[in-house]
Amino acid sequence: MPIKRRDFFKILTLGGVLSEQFLIGQTTGLNSVAAANPSSDLSKSMRLADSIDKVYDEAIVYDGLVIARNWNEASFEALQKSGYTGFNASLDTGNLANALKNLEDWQRRVKENPDRLMLATSAEDFIKAKKEKKVAVMLGFQNSSIIGDSIANLDTLYQAGTRWMQLTYNERNLIGDGCTERTNAGLSDYGIEVVERMNELGIIIDLSHCGSQTTNDGIKFSKNGASINHSMCEALHKDHPRAKTDAQIRAMADKGGVIGIICLGYMIGPNLGVNTTMETYVDHIEHAVKIGGIDHVGLASDFPIQGLQASGATRENWYVPRLTRFKSSYKVQWPPWIPELDTTDRYRNVASSLDKRGFSTGDIEKILGQNWLRYFRETLKT
Repeated sequence: MPIKRRDFFKILTLGGVLSEQFLIGQTTGLNSVAAANPSSDLSKSMRLADSIDKVYDEAIVYDGLVIARNWNEASFEALQKSGYTGFNASLDTGNLANALKNLEDWQRRVKENPDRLMLATSAEDFIKAKKEKKVAVMLGFQNSSIIGDSIANLDTLYQAGTRWMQLTYNERNLIGDGCTERTNAGLSDYGIEVVERMNELGIIIDLSHCGSQTTNDGIKFSKNGASINHSMCEALHKDHPRAKTDAQIRAMADKGGVIGIICLGYMIGPNLGVNTTMETYVDHIEHAVKIGGIDHVGLASDFPIQGLQASGATRENWYVPRLTRFKSSYKVQWPPWIPELDTTDRYRNVASSLDKRGFSTGDIEKILGQNWLRYFRETLKT
């Protein structure tokens, strides 16, 4: 399908982003050494770091999935430090009544914090949020089981603010099979009807936790490009139920979708801290770009905005419960994070890593958020 033109931020030259104080050597420590030796490798390295920081600060930065429960003032403080322009807020589900209550709570939170938050229902909301130095929040859910057996409930959820929804979580529901289900049946007839209605309303279809055939069917039967909000590449992490194959990434991209590469370390690869590091994370980005193209890859955390450690995750309250909640195929590890990603600077760190690998400024901007923005323009109705 044809890809719409992007609006890119002006690319700054290295000279333009170098501060006057730095040039005259009025800094301390490493900065003063670099200022005294402008041709040194240290000076060049610091100029490049200065440049990518400037790019990050002016870019649209989007997180494909933030766990938005237990939001508090610490969450707001972390959000301010993150440099985010917007994010997909994952709300608790359970049942329809609970989902509607959580939507109402978040709508109220946005209204009570007009200087910090905006409700996002269109791509233009993120541009407006960037200009006004706010963060735009798109509300949604990780399991469409909340609609039950009535497609009319999709309309109710849409009117209440829902703009994205995952077709299944790990288990089977009326719509299709999840990624850890024993069977691999794909979408049901009802599931196809749900996909059609989501397309009509302008609710983004997410396939992150869907089973293999449900993922294939979701891509096939959606008239718009489906998204994979928070996942990783099966080619780099074999036999993990949450990973997506090259064929799925390519098919998703062919219809205009975006895959957000998940920041949870144990989903990126085995042996965290040994051969699964920040570099492994960027490997997944690079592979997804190679398979799906530079216009179809983004970023996604899948944990609270503060990071797991800062939000109070411990072996007892995070790891141990997951040993019974998830099947062994999930390969849950403790600790589950990559340190450079378990911080509010996570995507600034990613931008720096991409820069070091030779990605252009424009391509880094796409991965940080422009790809999500293009996708929202193509899928959201308002």
